Amino acid sequence: MSDKIPGPYNQLKKNHPDFIGAYEKLGKAAKESGPLSEKQAQLIQLAAAAAIRSEGSVHSHCRRAIEAGASADEIRHALMLLVSTVGFSTMVAALTWVEDIIDLDE
Repeated sequence: MSDKIPGPYNQLKKNHPDFIGAYEKLGKAAKESGPLSEKQAQLIQLAAAAAIRSEGSVHSHCRRAIEAGASADEIRHALMLLVSTVGFSTMVAALTWVEDIIDLDE
């Protein structure tokens, strides 16, 4: 997966390794502090990325959700559940972004 990490993130990691190390530790601690599975955590993070309309984050969490065992239907359903919260157009945009990744995976 390291070859799919965006260049700006890699550059920040190179220039500020302590900062990125702390950021990565925080994410790991958050995941390990509760009972959710990795798949559930990635679907939640995917939904959050969609809600803020972050295409790159949607791509990233879609890949991670697939790696954690989520099916294409589960990913699509997680995003469809957002319709009444974030609106139809935001949901559709996120669905198109996950198709970029799902199409590569299938």
